[in-house]
Amino acid sequence: MSNSQRAAIPIYTTNGDPEAFLAYPYLFNRNGDWIGFVTANREVYSVIGFFVGTLTNDPRIIRKKATSTIKPRLKPLPKPQRIQPPATIPLPPMMPELSHSVIDVLLDAPELLHTTDSGDQRQDMD
Repeated sequence: MSNSQRAAIPIYTTNGDPEAFLAYPYLFNRNGDWIGFVTANREVYSVIGFFVGTLTNDPRIIRKKATSTIKPRLKPLPKPQRIQPPATIPLPPMMPELSHSVIDVLLDAPELLHTTDSGDQRQDMD
């Protein structure tokens, strides 16, 4: 078993559903496909380098509903191998309510974390 598979941490929605897995610095969906990455300061980016939100201690991914500052696009990381999500997942912690100014990305805007072969902002193929 690889280190990324052993270290996969479930990322939950506010409803308590495990919708992503973190094998630092990579984020994967429930199928084990790469959907983004996390920086050392817990900022979450899509596979193509667009800012998505912030990883909380819960753990879940949140972002402000309205933002006046746009974070610069980062150079995407090299594509990792697919992971095999864990067969058993711990129960989610109690999730505090989110304030009205933030959203749960995995629940309210999952399209921001797409795979390399989908998504509105990817480069068109020639």
